[in-house]
Amino acid sequence: MENTNHTMVIYFIIKGISDIPELQIPIFLLVLLIFVITIGGNVTIFLLVCLDPQLHTPMYFFLGNLSIIDISSISLTLHKILVAFATGDKTIGFLNCVIQMYIFSCLGSNELLILTAMSYDRYVAICKPLHYHMVMSPKVCVLLASACWVIGFGELLPYIILVSHFSCYTSNIINHFFCDLVPLVKLSCSDTRVFQLVMITEGLVLIGLAPFLLTFISYVFIIVSIMKIRCNVGRRKAFYTCSSHLTVVSLLYLTLFWQYQRPTSTDALASNKLFSLFNTAAVPMLNPLIYSLKNKDVKSALRRRRKFFEMLFEIK
Repeated sequence: MENTNHTMVIYFIIKGISDIPELQIPIFLLVLLIFVITIGGNVTIFLLVCLDPQLHTPMYFFLGNLSIIDISSISLTLHKILVAFATGDKTIGFLNCVIQMYIFSCLGSNELLILTAMSYDRYVAICKPLHYHMVMSPKVCVLLASACWVIGFGELLPYIILVSHFSCYTSNIINHFFCDLVPLVKLSCSDTRVFQLVMITEGLVLIGLAPFLLTFISYVFIIVSIMKIRCNVGRRKAFYTCSSHLTVVSLLYLTLFWQYQRPTSTDALASNKLFSLFNTAAVPMLNPLIYSLKNKDVKSALRRRRKFFEMLFEIK
């Protein structure tokens, strides 16, 4: 159903990942597998951080926040694909669509900010080790995390206000698998110049560029400090302490770059769904794997809490 009269719509139709009938079951099974692995992995990381005293450190405190973001993000986006396959209902109300778009955008902003806070933690740990416990005190960590959540949800308010005031749309079919910002704006026949100006200024500078620059500057100081270490063993140990975080940061920014540097034409939006699927599904799935496979502390905590997780997941 399309709204060819350019009037305000009361609901949207989520087109999904693919229209090819033969691909629906494989896509459903793939999405379900990604969903289960992501939820299971991030819940495991979150419970480990909460239950194991040896992980009650700033780095793992922020990692617990990152797990909450990943669980919320993938639950918000992929559940619509699963529900649509099970029920055949691909519709979503206008208000629910705007809310989904807002929360997802906020979670993405929060993830960048939390990763920035983690880079600052690594900077203090490597560049100022003698002052680490004083600088990264529990109070400071809570304040940093709280600031990330407040800023993340606050800086997207101008977007949601502008989008909610769009008066008409050329169609009510969203060429995506959830209500994302760019596909929704492309459908609007309202004047989007103010929105685009806000997106370029606030979105590019505050949401994207500022966290990237802060993370980049932190790692410049980290690399300089590591290069000053004369012992090769000491260098490897120092680099190892931030290797997991650096891997996650590099993976996230690369996928964001490849997704948003592409043109936003109608044809390009279809191919961008693949980048968006990787960013919204594969990255949250890989995060706990990266931290568990590359981190001795997490693997040790898993061994110590093995019986608990066997009971939780009923592993025999």
